[in-house]
Amino acid sequence: MRLTRQSSYAIRALIYCAVNDPGLSRVADIARAHAISELFLFKLIKPLVGNGLLQTVRGRHGGIRLGRPASEITLLDTIRLTEENFAMAECFEGGDVSCPLVDSCDVNSALREALDAFFVVLEGHTIADLVGKRRSLRERLGLEYEDMEPALIAMN
Repeated sequence: MRLTRQSSYAIRALIYCAVNDPGLSRVADIARAHAISELFLFKLIKPLVGNGLLQTVRGRHGGIRLGRPASEITLLDTIRLTEENFAMAECFEGGDVSCPLVDSCDVNSALREALDAFFVVLEGHTIADLVGKRRSLRERLGLEYEDMEPALIAMN
C-alpha cells in the first residue's frame, strides 16, 4: 500500500505549522520549504481546515496554524482526510468482483486485519511526536529564530 502525495504534503504542512507554533504560517512559505505547488497546497489545506486540523487567519498578516494542539492530531486523522480509498484488493470494494473465491477466501480477512493494524499504528502517532527535534526542523524548513521571543527560542 502506498499513500498519495496528498497525504505526504498534508502531513508536511501540519509539521510546518507545529514547528512554527505559536506563529502563523504562510502557504507560500510552506510550499517553498517543501517544494510543493502553492495551488496544490491550497487544495490540501481546505479539508484540513474544514475538519479542524488547521485554522486560517485572514488579513494582511494572516496565515494558517494548527486548529488544535499537535498532540491531539494523529496521522490517522490526516490520512483519513487525504486518502480516497483504502481498498487493498478488489474484494474490499464490493460490487462486481472477478475473483471466484470472493465468498470463501481468507485473503480478504487477512488484509482487513493488516489494514486495521495500520490504522492503529497511525492513530498512535501525533504531529507532536513528529516534531520532537524542533530546532533542527526549524532550520531545515527555513524558519528563522529572529522573530521569536527569547523564551520560545530556549524551548526549542
